[in-house]
Amino acid sequence: MVDLQAGLGERLQAEVTTLAMCWRVVRRDGVGLGFTTHDRPLVIAGMAYESAPGMTPSAVVINDDIEVDTMEVEGALSADAISAADLAEGRYDGAGVRLFMVDWQAPDAAAHVLVTGRLGTVAAGSGADAGFTATLRGPTAVLAATAIETYSPECRAELGDHRCRVAMRGRTLRALVGSSDGGSIGVLDMTEAGAVDYSQGRLRVLAGPAAGLERRIIGAEAGRLLLDEPLSLASGTAIELREGCDKRFATCMGRFANALNFRGEPHVPGGDLLTRFAGL
Repeated sequence: MVDLQAGLGERLQAEVTTLAMCWRVVRRDGVGLGFTTHDRPLVIAGMAYESAPGMTPSAVVINDDIEVDTMEVEGALSADAISAADLAEGRYDGAGVRLFMVDWQAPDAAAHVLVTGRLGTVAAGSGADAGFTATLRGPTAVLAATAIETYSPECRAELGDHRCRVAMRGRTLRALVGSSDGGSIGVLDMTEAGAVDYSQGRLRVLAGPAAGLERRIIGAEAGRLLLDEPLSLASGTAIELREGCDKRFATCMGRFANALNFRGEPHVPGGDLLTRFAGL
């Protein structure tokens, strides 16, 4: 496929144009979807792009500076493509997006890429004719992130990553959901003491309608795992649990015997030093 750049300006200004916009969306769980503003589906590079004329972007601005480039995409909800349930579950948060233009008469012949990036949080509207709004952040958006770490008494590594180096073999568990109330779940055959090990860990759904979704476990209470975002699961649903860490030096040393790789400064005085001694 060649670039459509040559003569693009003239074609856009013509009274009649055969250009159509296309979106290629790849979710974090690997599911890929294609949409086009054309009035019928297109097949491009072997992938079907469903007709979605109500899916429109805001102004696309392309420049050569390092300013963070963002745009908004609005569209209508479709039960066969983007459903309100998928949006509510966060399936499209962080999805990769490629927006480009093709000649619908020969979609495989040439393409002009307008923007690539990732979706921010996707919000769904309310009502019968509700749609959705998503912010697309371009590649330069990473420049707005803080790259330098600041000291802290807690560890800045994630349990099991290349800096932590704790072996995760034996620290993941495949289990079945016993009960779920949206904000927390009970796991079959899990004791109250065992649930504590998975606090600050991860939960991944292995089966059912929510397969592929992940949630952070923010705590354990009375043997139940508390989740950072709502997730309703049927009893008997297969899940994978990954142990977590509260990032304290005492935990790193006592539970994991990994003090050598602790990525924090537990003995550096912090702002609470002023409250430790009277008169300061």
